[in-house]
Amino acid sequence: MESRTTRKSILAGFYLWATLSFQGCHGGVYQRKLYRDLMVNYNRLERPVQNDSAPILVELGLTLLQIIDVDEKNQVLITNAWLHLQWTDVYLTWDTESYPGVQNLRFPSNLIWAPDILLYNSADERFDATFHTNVLVNATGSCQYIPPGILKSTCYIDVRWFPFDVQKCDLKFGSWTHNGWLLDLQMMDVDISNYIPNGEWDLVGVPAKRNELYYDCCKEPYPDVTFTVTMRRRTLYYGLNLLIPCVLISGLALLVFLLPADSGEKISLGITVLLSLTVFMLLVAEIMPATSDSVPLIAQYFASTMMIVGLSVVVTVLVLQFHHHDPQGGKMPKWVRVILLNWCAWFLRMKKPGEERKTSGQSGICSAYSGGGGSDRHPAGSSPGDIHLEQTRTLLLEQLPDVSRILEEVQYIARRFREHDEAQAICSEWKFAAAVVDRLCLVAFSLFSIICTFTILMSAPNFIEAVSKDFT
Repeated sequence: MESRTTRKSILAGFYLWATLSFQGCHGGVYQRKLYRDLMVNYNRLERPVQNDSAPILVELGLTLLQIIDVDEKNQVLITNAWLHLQWTDVYLTWDTESYPGVQNLRFPSNLIWAPDILLYNSADERFDATFHTNVLVNATGSCQYIPPGILKSTCYIDVRWFPFDVQKCDLKFGSWTHNGWLLDLQMMDVDISNYIPNGEWDLVGVPAKRNELYYDCCKEPYPDVTFTVTMRRRTLYYGLNLLIPCVLISGLALLVFLLPADSGEKISLGITVLLSLTVFMLLVAEIMPATSDSVPLIAQYFASTMMIVGLSVVVTVLVLQFHHHDPQGGKMPKWVRVILLNWCAWFLRMKKPGEERKTSGQSGICSAYSGGGGSDRHPAGSSPGDIHLEQTRTLLLEQLPDVSRILEEVQYIARRFREHDEAQAICSEWKFAAAVVDRLCLVAFSLFSIICTFTILMSAPNFIEAVSKDFT
């Protein structure tokens, strides 16, 4: 009794809706009659087939309108799409001659039988995010159901090649309660003619595939239609806001080796560059999901650049240690002198300051000595002037007692001057070693930065394609 009463109330509501909807329209009398005739004995719970052992054929298609968002952090794809469902209801057929002017009817989806097709990998709170529209039925019983919806689906986002990545997200549709022996689900073509381009992603294609799965619990198949949304990330935004600033900042790190050690800003410049790269690294970490499956390409590049900058700071400390070396600390070890002052300086085409001037001065002195005659020299090896000077010194020592003390002071001053000259020579040697290390690290780090940049960035499979499309 309750089911019969409920059915009568549903039919009464439907008759009222049909009367209000089609009142005043041409052919309204036949439409009302047709609605009444079709719904008198119709049961929406009954699968509309003539043979209960035969499956009902349902065709499923998709119209993709827009990619709204790709949430890498939560690994969710949000799309605006329409579903296309077509099937034949044998209980909703009529003779067009008996109902002139009535070519098709529109039924609410909750009043007639409709396949329970759902998005299996839905991430929506309501799970079914489609809007339940009317079902269009023609005289042959062919039903067409096109529910639109904002589909929120789960998608594994592989960020290994970010920002030169291509993502593939599946939209898996299937019946929730019918197996393949009751509902034969077939796929239709995907329509992307009205697709609205996305500012971050380029749509590569939406291939579809029909699958049949067999579970351990059951022997019947469970078909589904999977639409794979294939999209390529547009890299212009990330190139201008992440990659190019990172390249420029890493180039500033090389200026550490060109900055004079006496300026006192070498360490400050290195630390500032390192902090700048850390800020960019944090920006990338906010975008990327917290996963350990793969390291993003841009994170690899930032890590290598930070390693270069960190090593440059360490080397700068060594350079400053060499440049401000205390002469009381001892002379330079022989192996350091051989490696830095001989081999590395020769390789870098560097010469010690004053070396050319010293060489030219020595050659001038030698030429002056070679130009003089040897006839003025004493045969015994002592000149008459030296003999006279020695005689004068002896005479002064005998006559003036304080001269010896004066000579001691003069010898002390001369010794201090010699020690000062030796200290300056040691400092000059260490400063030249610091300059050699600076030049050597400038060359080595420049080559390493260039190799890392091209090796890491060009390892992406679609690097050339992305750059050619977005930067041209």
